Amino acid sequence: MQYCVIFSGFFDGLLLITMLDVTTKQNIILYLSRWIEIIRVSEDDQNLVIEGRQRDTTSLRTITRHSGGLIFSIKKAKIGASDHFYIKTAGAGRQIPMINLILFILTIFTTLLAGAMMEGANPFYNPLTIVKGIPFSLTLMVILGVHELGHFIFARKHHVEATLPYFIPAPTLIGTFGAFIKMRSPVRQRRALVQIGAAGPIFGFLVATPALFIGLYLSSVVPLSGTEGIRLGDSILMKIATNIVYPGLGPEQDILLHPVGFAAWIGMLVTMLNLLPIGQLDGGHIVYALLGEKSKYIAWGALFATIALAFLSLNWLIWGALVFFLVKVKHPPISDNYTPLTLHEKLVGLAALTVFILTFIPVPIKS
Repeated sequence: MQYCVIFSGFFDGLLLITMLDVTTKQNIILYLSRWIEIIRVSEDDQNLVIEGRQRDTTSLRTITRHSGGLIFSIKKAKIGASDHFYIKTAGAGRQIPMINLILFILTIFTTLLAGAMMEGANPFYNPLTIVKGIPFSLTLMVILGVHELGHFIFARKHHVEATLPYFIPAPTLIGTFGAFIKMRSPVRQRRALVQIGAAGPIFGFLVATPALFIGLYLSSVVPLSGTEGIRLGDSILMKIATNIVYPGLGPEQDILLHPVGFAAWIGMLVTMLNLLPIGQLDGGHIVYALLGEKSKYIAWGALFATIALAFLSLNWLIWGALVFFLVKVKHPPISDNYTPLTLHEKLVGLAALTVFILTFIPVPIKS
């Protein structure tokens, strides 16, 4: 099956925001010293991290409630022989950094422009026609946003500080280079690495899949010959969805993909590329957590496979070069690389592998 639309690549990266002011930090430390024997104090993002031992059985909720508005939340994790307390200041969880907000608004605008132009409108001539880009922009922004939200939620769950997503506006045919979050505090546990790495692709996939079916229902069937446009390649999921929505599609017919369907196709492509088991891509995190140092062999094998796929599509050569120089091939070590994974983490890894297989596109663009 071929689709008459357009392709662009994306990056899904990793990275953090602001420091607590000195007075707030001192007041929090003084307040908590009544309940906690403090060994070491550090900061990551908007959190104050205290290593120590709790003196009594007072609940963290009670300590938070009696902080006089100093503390928004406290979470505790047992690491080694000591406890680590992650303290968020009151209101910190509700702040949206200005740079994130500006980039988000700009990306909405650029994707609206791209979507409107796909529909044959010219917003530069008639600005009101930009509303024609809403279906494409909304679908793509939701898929990218949910992908990053998955990383964000599970990073916070495992006490790894993460920013809100940074969306990247771009003067491309689709209006963006994607989105990413940043993490400064390290991921210490294998189970956390699996869940954080897999959450983004799985969350994004769960949104992109219904969007794909909706987009196909809104698409139109056209003759294969004489149709202009760039022809997109198929994944297994795309073939399944096409056969369900258009069971009688003939060999001389093609699908002119609706912008909603195109946005879903892009979301699937982003998911597949980020699940490659290389370096600090999402797939690299998952494979390293599952296999440890042995993952480097899979990473190099995956990189050579992308180079081999360049004989089918030069897009793979470009992506392989970007991964090699920017993402690197080998995953950096984590502090706890020996605690066995549970069945749950292994099933999460299997789910991510299933998503990769379903969304894999050997030839993203067909000539």
